[in-house]
Amino acid sequence: MSGSGRNEAPGVYHERQRLELCAVHALNNVLQERIFTQEAADEICKKLAPDARWNPHRSFLGTGNYDVNVIMAALQSVGLEAIWWDKRRPLEQLSLEGVLGFIINVPSNVCLGFLSLPVRRRHWIAVRQLDGTYYNLDSKLKGPAPIGGESDLRVFLQEILSQGPCELLLVVPHESSEAGNWLSTVR
Repeated sequence: MSGSGRNEAPGVYHERQRLELCAVHALNNVLQERIFTQEAADEICKKLAPDARWNPHRSFLGTGNYDVNVIMAALQSVGLEAIWWDKRRPLEQLSLEGVLGFIINVPSNVCLGFLSLPVRRRHWIAVRQLDGTYYNLDSKLKGPAPIGGESDLRVFLQEILSQGPCELLLVVPHESSEAGNWLSTVR
């Protein structure tokens, strides 16, 4: 299913990759509904850099490739916050109760058809728990990929974080952000 919608994992919303709109797809996938569009993301870019000739928050080609500032502003517009996870902290300090989901920025190969180019770009993916199961909602996947429970999620996140330059954003309600409910005191 190209674009957006429900799929073979009952009740799990999953948008597929289109152009360089992975940030938009990651936002909608973590929120589990189509709230943001390319046009909405472009409007956020204009607000972030109103006087810029070339907007630094997206691709100059107009195909997307939005940066973290767009994701953070989009989440704030719906009462959520993005908390940057300090990778020096052990994942055992992550309290999952206060976290709605995750948006992760990972390196991605650039391909032209079947030809993989020696160029790496950045790609945004979403992870969300639904009915007790965490799902990898990467828009490059054909559908949601079940990760499992909390321990499986921690293993999944550790594997991603250990693969090199990537960033982990916790998506939390504004109240959780201020209270720090996403951080456990376990050492």
